[in-house]
Amino acid sequence: MENIENMELYIIVGLFFFIIWFIFNTIKYYHGEKRKVKNLHRFAKEGEEDAQGSLARRYQKGDMVKKDCQKAAFWYQKAAFSGNEDAKGYLQKFLENRRNKKKKKC
Repeated sequence: MENIENMELYIIVGLFFFIIWFIFNTIKYYHGEKRKVKNLHRFAKEGEEDAQGSLARRYQKGDMVKKDCQKAAFWYQKAAFSGNEDAKGYLQKFLENRRNKKKKKC
C-alpha cells in the first residue's frame, strides 16, 4: 500500500517538474522568435531582400506577427524591387487574388 502512495507522489513531482520545464522552454522559444522578427524588421528596412521576403511570408501567414495582407504585399513589393524572384511570384499571386476578390486570403 505504501508503494502505491509513494508512486503517486513520484508521478505528481515528475509532472510538476515537466510542467516547469515546458513553460520555461516555451517562453525561451517565443522570446527567441520575437527577437528574430525584430531583427528581420531591422534588416528589411536596411534593404536586405531575403529579410524582406521572410518578413512578408511571416505577415502573410501570421507567423509570430499579426496576419496583415497589406504589410505582406508591401514587403513582397520591396523584395521584388530588390530582385527577389520568389517575392515577384508571391506578389503576382497576391494581386491576382485581390483582382478576383473571390479569395479573402493573402
